[in-house]
Amino acid sequence: MQYQLLGKTGLRVSRICLGTMGFGRDSAEGNNQAESNAIFDAFAGAGGTFIDTADMYAAGQSERILSDLIAKDRDHFVLATKYAQIVDHAHKSISTVGNSRKAMVRAVEASLKRLKTDYIDLFYLHLWDGTTSIEEVMRAMDDLVASGKILYVGMSNIPAWLVGRAQTMAELRAWAPVAALQIQYSLTARTPERDLIPMANSLGVGVTAWGPLASGVLSGKYKAGDTKTSRNGPIREEAHQVADLVRAVAERLCVTPAQVALAWVLQTGAIPVIGARTLDQLTDNLASLDVTLDAAALQSLDEATKITGGYPHELLASPFMQQLFAGIREQMVMPTRIIS
Repeated sequence: MQYQLLGKTGLRVSRICLGTMGFGRDSAEGNNQAESNAIFDAFAGAGGTFIDTADMYAAGQSERILSDLIAKDRDHFVLATKYAQIVDHAHKSISTVGNSRKAMVRAVEASLKRLKTDYIDLFYLHLWDGTTSIEEVMRAMDDLVASGKILYVGMSNIPAWLVGRAQTMAELRAWAPVAALQIQYSLTARTPERDLIPMANSLGVGVTAWGPLASGVLSGKYKAGDTKTSRNGPIREEAHQVADLVRAVAERLCVTPAQVALAWVLQTGAIPVIGARTLDQLTDNLASLDVTLDAAALQSLDEATKITGGYPHELLASPFMQQLFAGIREQMVMPTRIIS
C-alpha cells in the first residue's frame, strides 16, 4: 500500500479508499456480513487504512458491519461517513433529512451509535439540499469538530462555488476548514476538471473519487451494445468507446482494464474509492498501485476522454484573449518567492 496526506491536512490515508456501499446489502450488487468481513480484512491486510461509508448505505447496515471491524484497531483506520439522505424510509421526516444543523447533529449521533465509536475521522455532507445556508453547515461542522465527535470536514456532490465560499468563510472565521471533496470522477466523467478539481487544488482540499470504474463499465463488465444499465443509469455509447480503449491499453501493458482506469485516477492525485464485490476484484483493484501508465497510454486516454472547457474557460484560453495579455505578461517581473 502507498499513503498520502489528505489535502493540506496532516492526516495520512491510504492512496486507495475502500467504499462500503455494498456492505450489508446481501444482493447481487452487495455483500452479506461474512463477505463484507472478508473484503475488509483483505483490504486492511494489504495496508489499507481509509474506509468510506454513509449513514444511508444499506439503511445503516454498512455502518453496523463496520463497527466490529474497525473496533479491532480503531485508531489505525481513517473512517469517513456521510449525512443528508434518508436512512430509514419507514420513519422518514422532513426534519431529519437535508443539510440543516438539526439533521447533521442527529445524523452524527446515530452514526456514532451504529459505528460504536467516539469519533468520526472525516464527516461528509453527502448531497447539497439547495436550501440550507452554507454558513449554517460550516458553523455546525465546526461545533462538531470542537466537541471531538468529528475530526475533519468533507463535502460531496456540491457545486464548486459553494465549497469555495465555505472554505473562505472557515478561514476568515477560524472555523474547521473543508479537508476533503468527494466527487464522481473517472475516464467517463471528467467534468469536475472544469471547476471542482481546480478549486480543490487551489484551496488545498483533498479529492476522493467515487465511481472510478463507472459502475463497472471501465472494468470490462459490459460489452459494446450491451443493453444492461449501470447503477447510475443507461450506459452511453461514448462510455463503451472509452471502455474499448481502456481494454486496448490494458492488453498492451499486460494488466487489467480496471487497473488502467484506477491508475489513471491515481496519477491525477485523486484517491479512488473502490467498492469491490469479491476478493478477486479487490486484489485486482489494489494492484493498480503498481501500474505505471506510459506517455503513449496517457495521451491516448486523454485525447479520447477530454472535455470541453465551457465558458469562461474556453474564452480565456482562446488565441484572441491570450494575445490581448501576451504583451503584459512579457513585461511582468514575477517576484521571487522566499520561504522562511
